[in-house]
Amino acid sequence: MTLAGILRFRRDVALGVKNLLLHKLRSLLTMLGLVFGVGSVIAMLAIGEGASRDALERIRRLGSHNIMLASKKPPEEGTQQKRTFMMIYGLLYSDADRLAATIPGIDRVVPVKALVKPGKYQDRTQELRVVCTTAEWFALVDREVVAGRTLTAQDLDEFASVAVLTEWGARRLMAKEHVIGETLTIDRNTYRIVGIVRSESGGDGSTDTPDRQTDVYIPLTTARQRYGDLFFRRMQGSVTRESVELHEIIAHVAREEEVEAASRAVARLLETSHRKRDYAIDVPLQLLRQAEATKRTFSIVLGAIAGISLLVGGIGIMNIMLASVTERTREIGIRRAIGARRFQIVVQFLIEALVLSTVGGMIGMALGLAIPLLVTCFAGMPTVVTAWSLLLSFGISVAIGIGFGIYPALRAAKLDPIIALRYE
Repeated sequence: MTLAGILRFRRDVALGVKNLLLHKLRSLLTMLGLVFGVGSVIAMLAIGEGASRDALERIRRLGSHNIMLASKKPPEEGTQQKRTFMMIYGLLYSDADRLAATIPGIDRVVPVKALVKPGKYQDRTQELRVVCTTAEWFALVDREVVAGRTLTAQDLDEFASVAVLTEWGARRLMAKEHVIGETLTIDRNTYRIVGIVRSESGGDGSTDTPDRQTDVYIPLTTARQRYGDLFFRRMQGSVTRESVELHEIIAHVAREEEVEAASRAVARLLETSHRKRDYAIDVPLQLLRQAEATKRTFSIVLGAIAGISLLVGGIGIMNIMLASVTERTREIGIRRAIGARRFQIVVQFLIEALVLSTVGGMIGMALGLAIPLLVTCFAGMPTVVTAWSLLLSFGISVAIGIGFGIYPALRAAKLDPIIALRYE
């Protein structure tokens, strides 16, 4: 572009801004459609992105290489509860051994027995989830060691009375700086605290991660010796006896691409050893892929809904530009009579539409950045504003300004100069 062209463009922009400022309120009301449109697109995509990332992160914590097995009471057990003397269901110790020995690709198997027991230290008590497991648990559920150590193979071989607490549990029960070596009583059995780990999940047990903040970890061999596999559960005034060997099994697959094939092999293996469907299989990798697909669909739907506001804003721009052409018919006739070409008339009106859409888009971007912050601050919902949502919404805003401004600009350029000069 030559220097003359640049100066002419600057003059046209200044003239366009001047014409819009002659009708400040009308221009402002026209921009509001784009402001709210751009703001709603950014805000809705930010809320959707935040919710999706939060869900994906929860699934990733389970481990994309893991296959999660859990004991589950069969549906028919509920109808026979009053006639059944003792319910026997769930995963077996032999299941864990067979998984490790027969399924290719599985390099680690972690058996878990989970019990809810009262924990006591001096005069403080706290209900704890006692996770009876092996040293491999801490390799699959990777959590920072705050102090001391985790369980070892020697602890299991020696049936050691040792325990690893979460940082949350240590603060609630111990309330002191040095807890390593202290004695914790769990259901009348004493354990020496050998380590503290940090837990990333919520203390209410509502999260999907394998660990809880109320966890205390003890060797599985010690738990089998002291608690056995028979449990008593009080329900509505009656006592139910249940025999469950393992509550969970975590199987780790060495290669991610073999996880789904291994999960099918696990399902076939369990079908042969369980007469009833008393277990559940969760594959975090499959959940992760489903969640990612849902995230894409969710973003498209939210963006489409919010995009309607941008369309309404574009209609508003076309409306005001058509009104402007009608009001300035005589001006257009004069400019054409003194030598202005049709292209210059088109450019003039397009610049005005572009100024409206650009300013409205910039204000809308500011609004779109503010709304997610308010949602996070007051509602506590995670929100994530991405760069592509800002560029997309602003780009659509500018494109709508140009697209909806073309027809009024062409209509203005096609006016006959003689008829336009006679227009009153």
